[in-house]
Amino acid sequence: MSQLENQLTDEEIARLVQSGEIESFDILIERYEAKMKRYAKRFLFDYEEAEDLAQEVFLKVYINIQSFKTSKKFSSWIYRIAHNEFINAIKKKGKEPISFFDSDVLFPHPVSKENTDKQITESELRAMLDKCINKLKPKYREPIVLYYFEELSYKEIADILCIPISTVGIRLRRGKKIMQSLLH
Repeated sequence: MSQLENQLTDEEIARLVQSGEIESFDILIERYEAKMKRYAKRFLFDYEEAEDLAQEVFLKVYINIQSFKTSKKFSSWIYRIAHNEFINAIKKKGKEPISFFDSDVLFPHPVSKENTDKQITESELRAMLDKCINKLKPKYREPIVLYYFEELSYKEIADILCIPISTVGIRLRRGKKIMQSLLH
């Protein structure tokens, strides 16, 4: 990657691709390929399928790049496409039920603080994540993957999942609480 390419934002590169500089799409692939594969592997747990779906995400991004609004954040847009691909893959396999009734959005009550008095260190949390993340429902697993592994903000996660920011916090707390109960 040249120094000039390093200085361009994702949104500027997307604008170049939209204007016909197709070779610039390679820069976006370089920047996001490892992230998409990691996201897929953590969310789906089928490494072969994760690789294929990560490639499918780039195909969809390329096909739909003209619809991307360069005033928006590219990272949120590509993660949203990935989210949709991964959810569709889960639905097709029928492995995990995806509910259209989301109690976290309809009833956003804070989680009780019974067990949250004990602060969890980051290393303890990562170890806990690795042991139990595959036991979580997708609605809790995905925000945890996006927050702790992809290091996205609550706002970015809310944009990707099309849920309120407060719901992101609720799902992260509930997901952590479920994992704690699985470990005890």
